[in-house]
Amino acid sequence: MYTSIRKHIEKFTDLTNEEWDLLLPHLEVRTLHKHQVFAEAGSVATDIGFVLEGMMRHYYTIDGEEKTTYFYFENHFVASYISCITNQPSLLTIQALSECRLVVFPYAVFQRLFQQSMTWQKFGRLLAEYLAIGLEERMVGLLTLSPEERYLELLKGTKTKILEKIPQHYVASYLGITPVSLSRIRNRTVKR
Repeated sequence: MYTSIRKHIEKFTDLTNEEWDLLLPHLEVRTLHKHQVFAEAGSVATDIGFVLEGMMRHYYTIDGEEKTTYFYFENHFVASYISCITNQPSLLTIQALSECRLVVFPYAVFQRLFQQSMTWQKFGRLLAEYLAIGLEERMVGLLTLSPEERYLELLKGTKTKILEKIPQHYVASYLGITPVSLSRIRNRTVKR
């Protein structure tokens, strides 16, 4: 059951069995039902998850309106990472969009692993770098591309799963447009 998370960690760095055994006792499988929350705005996040099955989104609520900024699918780490690091209330909410199964462990354990093993320290650094790259790519796309260009990036990029599996109103929010605008963009791109 935990082999998929270990394989994913080992995409960042190799683990000995002894290093793996430092984390193993702290792993638990958690099931979230559709619309159930993994991390909630206003609460301090304490856990890191790894999605085994299902899909999730994270969003910010601004003046009562939800702004979706990211999606998680199988084999993705999921966390309100900044809240975990700072021990401050999360600014975002992470919600299940379907029935989800996750492997979960406390961020506090993750921090202790950094002290126990250079390999875990390396993994933590590489994971943070991976997250920083994703955030910068997302920010640059929102600031430099038109909504239609952002949609076309989804069509040709590695994120086609978003268009295939995610409800259209969440896709529109992710692109920073209304569902009506998304419909118009889709119609224009189909005619090309």
